[in-house]
Amino acid sequence: MQTETLKIHGMTCMGCVNSVRNVLERIPGVSSAEVSLELKQVTIRYDGAATGSEQFRSAIEGAGFEVAG
Repeated sequence: MQTETLKIHGMTCMGCVNSVRNVLERIPGVSSAEVSLELKQVTIRYDGAATGSEQFRSAIEGAGFEVAG
């Protein structure tokens, strides 16, 4: 398992947190997505052979948020 933490712009409420978590946890290979509204970030645990950063960024941006960096 690998871990990646991404900063996210645009989250303002728990609904945003749930949206980000849901889109990430639907990606095959993602075992968990811990989203922090306070820190404006997500920590993703995943199988690096199945998925990676590009899929995470695409899913987050598709949900209406911006990935920093």
